[in-house]
Amino acid sequence: MLSAAVALAAAGAQRAVALTSNTNTSIFSPESTPSRSIYELSLFVLAVTGGIFVVVGGLIVYAAVRFRERPDDDGSEPPQIFGSNQIELSWTIIPVLIVVVLFLATARMIFAIQDAPKPAAALEMSAIGHQFWWEFRYPALHITTANELHIPVSTDADPRPTFMKLTSADVIHSFWVPRLAGKVDLVPNRINELWMDPHTPGLYVGQCAQFCGVEHAKMLLRVYVDTPEQFAAWVKQEQQPGAQSPASAAGRREFESQACMNCHAIAGTAAHGQFGPDLTHFASRKTLASGAADNTTENLERWIEDPDSIKPGSLMPSMHLTPDQVREITAYLNTLQ
Repeated sequence: MLSAAVALAAAGAQRAVALTSNTNTSIFSPESTPSRSIYELSLFVLAVTGGIFVVVGGLIVYAAVRFRERPDDDGSEPPQIFGSNQIELSWTIIPVLIVVVLFLATARMIFAIQDAPKPAAALEMSAIGHQFWWEFRYPALHITTANELHIPVSTDADPRPTFMKLTSADVIHSFWVPRLAGKVDLVPNRINELWMDPHTPGLYVGQCAQFCGVEHAKMLLRVYVDTPEQFAAWVKQEQQPGAQSPASAAGRREFESQACMNCHAIAGTAAHGQFGPDLTHFASRKTLASGAADNTTENLERWIEDPDSIKPGSLMPSMHLTPDQVREITAYLNTLQ
């Protein structure tokens, strides 16, 4: 029993380390084709600009040392040189060539990403930005969820990239998961597109990268890259009505009697609101308030009682519920697996 417990703990620790390793937001550890293209372009630009820095800095140091004032100088002005066609041509042509090279490299990368072919097996979905949360829709799978995106891993043996259509329900937002793809804006009344083909399962984090209001900094998002088996299981779960315990009937009645149902939707109930996140499988999410807090009973009670205590400036109002009402609604939401 002890050895089994130790093995289980070790496996859990390894999984935690693997999951944590995917939560950084550095563009220098890409895990998708678009992000790798951006990474390679970044290295090229850094190499070019670093070379410019070394050359210019070296010339400045050389000039400062070579032509510094010496004790035996007579103080007279050195010979002056006026005009040099060679120098004029060099500091005009060389920068122009550098700019052209950087332009062509950048354009090549942009077109390679934008014109990438869409395989038949690609997953198609939509992301809609709201103040201050994310709505994710999978039309072909009849799934709508919020803040936590699930997509399948894409390998050379089984390529399955994810192609997304991006738009906004209010102001300009920006979808950015640095390790998976570049930053793309979500603009009202306009459809932008993005794709990614993550190569390693795990959790990847990002956030809105365009200032969109007082809670912009807490408009976070989580991308779960699942194995084919994990993604199939997640799809099957999401396509079902949220599991509800008979013991939570009082909380459901309380939820439906308040204004909650005017903003939120829960499949299989009278709640069909579109202003807030879909809560059908709320309890299966790791976070609440678009990543502002862990999805625990204590945080959920605080969120329902006073949203500003977790996310100041949130558009979700305080309903001034009694402690008993808060506990009943919390208990009900905790059953929505």
